[in-house]
Amino acid sequence: MVVDFGIPIGAGIAFGLGALGTGIAQSKIGAAGAGTIAEKPETFGLMIILVAIPETLVILGFVVAAMIMIMLV
Repeated sequence: MVVDFGIPIGAGIAFGLGALGTGIAQSKIGAAGAGTIAEKPETFGLMIILVAIPETLVILGFVVAAMIMIMLV
């Protein structure tokens, strides 16, 4: 059985770029959130939620990568 190496590479790209984009977004949100919390401590809960929202992109990338890898079977 010959395995097409494009499928695992595509799965890695789907997960890797999603994680990279999330890291960039969370770094900017985290920096702004730290400044906001320093000035208004009552916004702590909102900042936690705003930092967690981009994490769904990594979860989506993982699901897409898993679906791509299932195509190998």
